[in-house]
Amino acid sequence: MKDGFLKIACASPDLKPADCEYNARNILDCIRQAEQKHAKILCFPELSLTGYTCGDLFLQETLLESSEYYLAELARQSENLDILCIIGLPVRFRTKLYNCAAVMYHGEILGIIPKTHIPNYGEFYEARHFTSGKNLLTYHMICGQSVPFGTKQLFQCQDMPELCFGIEICEDLWTGETPSMKLVQNGANLICNLSASDEIIGKADYRRTIIKAKSGSLVCAYAYADAGIGESTQDMVFAGHNIIAENGSILKESGLFQQKIIFADLDLKKIVSEKRRMNTCQSENSDFRICYFSMPMEETPLERCIPQHPFVPDDRNILDNRCEEILLMQSVGLRTRLQHISCKNAVLGLSGGLDSTLALIVTIHAFDMLGLPHEGITAVTMPCFGTTDRTYSNACLLAGAYGVTLREIPIQDSVRQHFRDIQHAESNHDVVYENGQARERTQVLMDIANQINGIVIGTGDLSELALGWATYNGDHMSMYAVNASIPKTLVRYLTAYEAAHTEGMLREILLDILDTPVSPELLPPDPDGQIAQKTEDLVGPYELHDFYLYYMLRFGFRPGKIYRMACTAFWDLYSEQEILKWLRVFYKRFFTQQFKRSCLPDGPKVGSVTLSPRGDFRMPSDASVNLWLKELENPGKILEK
Repeated sequence: MKDGFLKIACASPDLKPADCEYNARNILDCIRQAEQKHAKILCFPELSLTGYTCGDLFLQETLLESSEYYLAELARQSENLDILCIIGLPVRFRTKLYNCAAVMYHGEILGIIPKTHIPNYGEFYEARHFTSGKNLLTYHMICGQSVPFGTKQLFQCQDMPELCFGIEICEDLWTGETPSMKLVQNGANLICNLSASDEIIGKADYRRTIIKAKSGSLVCAYAYADAGIGESTQDMVFAGHNIIAENGSILKESGLFQQKIIFADLDLKKIVSEKRRMNTCQSENSDFRICYFSMPMEETPLERCIPQHPFVPDDRNILDNRCEEILLMQSVGLRTRLQHISCKNAVLGLSGGLDSTLALIVTIHAFDMLGLPHEGITAVTMPCFGTTDRTYSNACLLAGAYGVTLREIPIQDSVRQHFRDIQHAESNHDVVYENGQARERTQVLMDIANQINGIVIGTGDLSELALGWATYNGDHMSMYAVNASIPKTLVRYLTAYEAAHTEGMLREILLDILDTPVSPELLPPDPDGQIAQKTEDLVGPYELHDFYLYYMLRFGFRPGKIYRMACTAFWDLYSEQEILKWLRVFYKRFFTQQFKRSCLPDGPKVGSVTLSPRGDFRMPSDASVNLWLKELENPGKILEK
């Protein structure tokens, strides 16, 4: 429950229509199993105490009294179990019968929610027995307790305020006017749906799609418990298709006809953060009743999959489609800029590294869209003190393979003259030594762009911007920065995608560039000619920094939560000490380097995380990092809580 994580479950117990004793026994077994797995909320199907397919037996007093009796028995037998359960049953209220959900916790019935939309078409004849509970909000005596009864109810944990949930029942999901909309607008972050959706060809796909879409459009978690085997198959078949979704993604799903409990770890703070960020998420303060309950906070081992590379999809097909889409967006951005300023020439520094390779790929695609010859692209290689044979050779070969104009301009003499002008010893390999080379390269590119009436294409990526790993007014500057919202971990996959869709020499060159260590090559190489200055040895692994950046910027997570998630995601690659070390480096660099991001050149946004001061991220250059670092002073406590 710490950090907003909550384990929930959906169950489809075996049942017999109209046998409440049998059904209650199987429901209790599911409750015990879920509690042993540390689930805090367990949702059952619609009318799970009686069975959905009882037909006119719902008009029998014997069945109705039995269902209420066994609800009281379930409350009594589960009162010492630390799990909140939502159980379906028919409820008599005044002169009408309602299809209801009972919320039960520690022996107490917290509330009864009646179904709003009563289907009476196709194979459904619910209006024969049940009445809509739309807009009801009153009290009802059941199981010896006076219980809130009505649709306008929410349930909120006092110990975990982001745990606020509402309930809708089966058909309520499938209508245009879903109760979940009002529930979310009044504070719900989780919707639980008790359902008895019969199975027909194609319905599972539609059900999955509508639940994903509903959780996404409402920015909430959605737990869907479906009736399964045991319901009468006189005219329908039920598959127990349980689904747990979160903000447009399916976290867990049962197979059809498998009769099982599914579990998922929700991240409710993530949902709250997303709602806070999106000012179009409507909120209301209407006449909803909030039932507060207390649920002791406890640490539950996370089973939730936390991907190491949140910017990169795990599914290969999705990844390929994503790479194609991103390359297209980058290229269209550059194409539009070139067309707008009537420019037919472009200049970029080609180092033989990943970033400049991707920038060249994007520029090639943009020129192809405009029908411009590749010769209009001038790739400039500028060897200096740290350039190795490998990167130099790859830069030259890559330019040749793409048919662009290659200019080689060694800058050693220019930089040495500059050192003499400012009285800096060449033997002093400090920041002046490094940045002097970067700024000289940028001057060369800018002046060549003036010569050929072109624009300089920026090569720096999002990860470098986050860390400030760029020379101010050096590689920090360009006329259009095509990689500005591409994180380093994704740069590699985009280049690999291009390699997979080429052949021959070009493919071999791209693969060798992918295999080259990331380096600015501003320090002399090793005696054997190999790259000596490796970026990740200096600032830390980019896969860690991209992980930190994603969760800090996208959801505003606090350092302790990011640290805990990183320890879970990277347990097999980095020690807790390494993760903490580089997390501290990340925060220090992120805060101190904002001044570089405040004056970025234009560049296309392609993902949900970007650092453009004109777009998604505004931060004072003088903001203090102390609050964030202080939380990381005692990492042991973070993992213990």
